[in-house]
Amino acid sequence: MTFDHQNKSQGFLRIWLASKNSLRGLQWLINNEAAFKQECLLLIVAIPLSYAVADTFALRALLIVSIVFILMMEIVNTAIEVVIDRISLEINPLSGVAKDLGSALVTIAIIMACATWLSVLLFK
Repeated sequence: MTFDHQNKSQGFLRIWLASKNSLRGLQWLINNEAAFKQECLLLIVAIPLSYAVADTFALRALLIVSIVFILMMEIVNTAIEVVIDRISLEINPLSGVAKDLGSALVTIAIIMACATWLSVLLFK
């Protein structure tokens, strides 16, 4: 098996191009996904609130990461939905299952974040 290294970006160019792709994806999410926008607002509120709730860097980081985890799962959920819709818009039970599983990812992330925030609030 051989690889054509001439067409592969390497080093900083690869990082730069990957960053551009990532930013384009985040921009698409902000422009097209209401849930992602809401979760971004939640993060913006959670960051200063974490300073009021937690007294150590580790606890503040844990609180913030729990919200970032929701954002990550929302990205995965949206990617699943976009791929399913790209394949076919016709109703198919397996497409519905895939979308439901993506939604379950987000729900579990929200439950985990709520449990994290409650734990810090109740047991600090």
